[in-house]
Amino acid sequence: MAKAAHFDDIQAPGEAKKKQRQAPPKKKGMERVLDAIERVGNKVPHPAVIFVALIALVMVLSHLFYRLGASVTYETINPDTHQLEETTTAAKSLLTGEGLRFMFAGVVQHFMDFNAVGVIIVAMLGVGVADAAGLVGALIRKLVAVAPARALTYILVFVGILSSIAADAGYLVLIPLAAAAYLTVGRHPLAGLAASFAGVAAVFTVNILIKPLDGILTEITNDAIHIMAPERSIDLTANFWFSVASVVMLTLVVSLISDKLIEPRLGEYKGEKPATTGAKLSPEESRGLKFAFWGLVGVLVFFGLLALPPGAPLRNPETGALVGDSPFMNGLIVAITVLFLVTGAAYGVGAGTLKNSVDVIKAMEKAVAGLGGLIFLLFIISQFIALFTYTNMATLAAVKVGDALEHAGLGALPLLVGFVLVVAVLDLIMTGAIPKWAIFAPVFVPLLMRLNVDPEAVLAAYRVGDGPFNAISPLNAYFALIVTFAQKYQKDAGVGTVVALMLPYVVVVFAIWIALLVAWQVLGLPWGLG
Repeated sequence: MAKAAHFDDIQAPGEAKKKQRQAPPKKKGMERVLDAIERVGNKVPHPAVIFVALIALVMVLSHLFYRLGASVTYETINPDTHQLEETTTAAKSLLTGEGLRFMFAGVVQHFMDFNAVGVIIVAMLGVGVADAAGLVGALIRKLVAVAPARALTYILVFVGILSSIAADAGYLVLIPLAAAAYLTVGRHPLAGLAASFAGVAAVFTVNILIKPLDGILTEITNDAIHIMAPERSIDLTANFWFSVASVVMLTLVVSLISDKLIEPRLGEYKGEKPATTGAKLSPEESRGLKFAFWGLVGVLVFFGLLALPPGAPLRNPETGALVGDSPFMNGLIVAITVLFLVTGAAYGVGAGTLKNSVDVIKAMEKAVAGLGGLIFLLFIISQFIALFTYTNMATLAAVKVGDALEHAGLGALPLLVGFVLVVAVLDLIMTGAIPKWAIFAPVFVPLLMRLNVDPEAVLAAYRVGDGPFNAISPLNAYFALIVTFAQKYQKDAGVGTVVALMLPYVVVVFAIWIALLVAWQVLGLPWGLG
């Protein structure tokens, strides 16, 4: 008995050490905070239930502000006429006869006016064919084979930032591809999703290319400049150098956050991994990619003929412009859909994965059918956004906070930074870049010009404030889509999962971007070309 007892005493410490070695490392302070945010966030009800509750809250608050007679009078720039208009906006109640009629009669129209629904469905028609044919998987493995392993994150983030040239395409195409690319190389797919989402959403307002949004923001800025200096104007490249520097810096920052913080916190991926992980392309897949390449050439030639020559039908019929307000840019999601549809079908023919037109149609049907849950959620969100906009509460908040900042008596640089903070906070409830700038530009552009701050600097500050919080704003039309993408790899993923993933990006990117803005202003560096 003594020997047995002695033997047990000897084995126990060894077993304890073995268990200790197998135990996961203890998480540090920031990881524990993010885990807590994820747990709390995922315990809240289904997002549809949350938005129904928010609708009820908006109804009550709207009637309260209406009864109090809340209103604001301010000057705003009409984006259509470019005229400065004095506007009075009052709180509107959803519980009056007019408000109830708006809610009841507008249900279908609110859903139809919610552009995200149409964009998602149209894009998935093409992406669904490319995915079903196997083109997406083959391209990812080709990218992994060509790109250095350490550069994968940087490439995906950089492409995500540049994707703003194609409006919403980054949300629909790049983010799921990034998650799949990470999974292909044995990394956690949610890390790829988070990195690309940060590039697409948090850095949406800058690019090294001229994008459609730039034209509208520049026009509004010029209208605000003319209030004080009618002879002065800026052009589309007014923020070019600042934007280039921002893209380079934030590509590095977002990538480092992903590799050093987000992915280590997620740990090893325990879910199902593709059987093709690390496998080389088969002869059939290689032939399919060749077919897809020629399909790509055909699509580019087709749209080139429709858009590039002077007077081409996809140019603006009045100005002849291709970038900005033109049929090509306004219908860019259609071009992207056709691109995926043609290249996907071509790949399928070459690889033998799609036999005939029926297979192509079935792939499109399957892609749309998989959107059922998301479309239901977007229906609820569309009602909330329409009702919240109707009440004018976001406009009241924007004007009141803007007035408070204007009369705070701050110096030029503190006022510029304060302006960034105000824009960022309001971005959580008023995500549209154009409506906010139409309200803020006629106030802050002349005000800061009087303090010897260039209007280019004010526009750059607006870009900084309007970017990072897009990644965690519940009113971002594509936030629900990102949650859906995350659930493909983590069944219990919810709002809390995505918020916990994105919060480090938002905080760090926002702080560093403000620092870059301040340094640029203090050093007197040129904001753009010319």
